[in-house]
Amino acid sequence: MKKFINLKSIPASLPMINVDTDMIIPKQFLKTIKRSGLGKNLFYELRYDLQGNIKNDFVLNWDPYKSSKILIAGDNFGCGSSREHAPWSLLDFGIRCIISTSFADIFFNNCFKNGILPIVLKSDSIDKLTSDAEKKIEIEIDLKNQKILRSNNNDIKFDIDQFRKKCLIEGLDDIGLTLEKIKNIDIYEDKHHHNFPWLT
Repeated sequence: MKKFINLKSIPASLPMINVDTDMIIPKQFLKTIKRSGLGKNLFYELRYDLQGNIKNDFVLNWDPYKSSKILIAGDNFGCGSSREHAPWSLLDFGIRCIISTSFADIFFNNCFKNGILPIVLKSDSIDKLTSDAEKKIEIEIDLKNQKILRSNNNDIKFDIDQFRKKCLIEGLDDIGLTLEKIKNIDIYEDKHHHNFPWLT
């Protein structure tokens, strides 16, 4: 998993509430188990018309927002079914941080496991960042110091579980965490093989 330390971008604002995982990545695109290639279908029904042409009325189809790495989202983002393809598609599109007043629990957890930082803020802070987005002003996510750095120096602090913070900074997913204990695993397997050779 790619390390997350600092992230700079002009944020994109998507103030819709209750954006569910089917809206993030529709069910017809769930046939793959690959994490790559899903970005082009992110928010498919919002980004494309029935003929597959790009719509001109959706924020992620506009410059500079179609290159945004930070999404300012509405309440209860990521609700609905627990498809891991949702964070995969966001990550493949280039989004590494989502900021909202609230997230669905399973989606929130899946973000961390895939290298995306979900930040929960109060509505007044969301309003400030939405204003930055509308003015096309770049912001910076400083994960180490748990701050969102703004051009007017009116920075915004955020909370994060310290274990999850460590995993993002060090680029550790579940497999990476397991591999950190590889020496102990090897010792156990050697001992087990020695004591119970008929089981191998």
